[in-house]
Amino acid sequence: MSSKILVVDDLQSELDLISQYLTEEGYTIVTATNGAEALEKVSQNKPDAIVTDWMMPEMGGLDLARKLRKNPETADIPVVACTAKSRDVDRMWAAKQGIEAYVTKPCTKQDLVSALRAAMK
Repeated sequence: MSSKILVVDDLQSELDLISQYLTEEGYTIVTATNGAEALEKVSQNKPDAIVTDWMMPEMGGLDLARKLRKNPETADIPVVACTAKSRDVDRMWAAKQGIEAYVTKPCTKQDLVSALRAAMK
């Protein structure tokens, strides 16, 4: 049985690319275009992990991670940030919000899959 991954990004091109990378690796994909929609999808689909953009309208990836960590039913879902933010301070802030792995855009398939596998261990 393949793992179900929720991919969250407000840019359709990024959503499609990340989804393609993960589908090629055998993952089942569910998508959302912002953190608020992602929270709804989490309750409906119970993903094994989440790959999320950082900056999105309505609710960004950091707020999504924060809300997931506060809910006992979702607190253990691994979260990977896939973002254009690349400063060390951004990585540290993400880790404080409960994000297990961090990939800088534009990301390669290998970097994304490696980060996701590490987060899911």
